[in-house]
Amino acid sequence: MITIETNYIGDLRAVSRHLRSGVELITDAPPDNQGKGESFSPTDLLATALGTCMITVMGIAAKKHQINIDGTKLEITKIMQAAPRKVMEIKVTLFMPAIKYSNNEKEILEHAGTTCPVALSLHPELKQSIEFIYNH
Repeated sequence: MITIETNYIGDLRAVSRHLRSGVELITDAPPDNQGKGESFSPTDLLATALGTCMITVMGIAAKKHQINIDGTKLEITKIMQAAPRKVMEIKVTLFMPAIKYSNNEKEILEHAGTTCPVALSLHPELKQSIEFIYNH
């Protein structure tokens, strides 16, 4: 079954629609690659997919173990390589809420995040720099 339908609309832009929900997303080439940078680029989505997959799987683990992660903030940085042009590193910094987590809870959350499906699906050459910051 098809999950996403994408149409190229010209000017280095595409509209993708999630068929089950009907939600649409526009991608645009970045300014450093002939685009306008007015929306997520495909490589931005790759970096976003890693961060959102991490927090989603962490949310599942948190729910299972009754750990509160509400209010967790992620900062995601994508670093490009010039030749060949590709994402060479994704940095994800997770700012955990000001809760006193036990070492066991931290281990559960960090394991869940760093072994999420996107993290495991990315090519091993793509560096994933992950940092968890507690009690900020």
